[in-house]
Amino acid sequence: MESLGKAIVGVGVILIIVGLVIWFLGGRFGWFGSLPGDLRIEGGNFRVYVPIASMIILSIVLSIVLSLIARFFR
Repeated sequence: MESLGKAIVGVGVILIIVGLVIWFLGGRFGWFGSLPGDLRIEGGNFRVYVPIASMIILSIVLSIVLSLIARFFR
């Protein structure tokens, strides 16, 4: 149970750090979400937005960051 508590606290700290980065540097990431691979379908009464390219980039960045964190704690 101790390791679960540590993991929850770790996730909380990471979320706080990400939130602060977005808060202070949010205006600099205006391009994120409107990349060429993001699909936007608009009809008469509906809109569908599928951020495929943005999520691939976010996945790659998170994979690298989490890999570095995991290596640091070994």
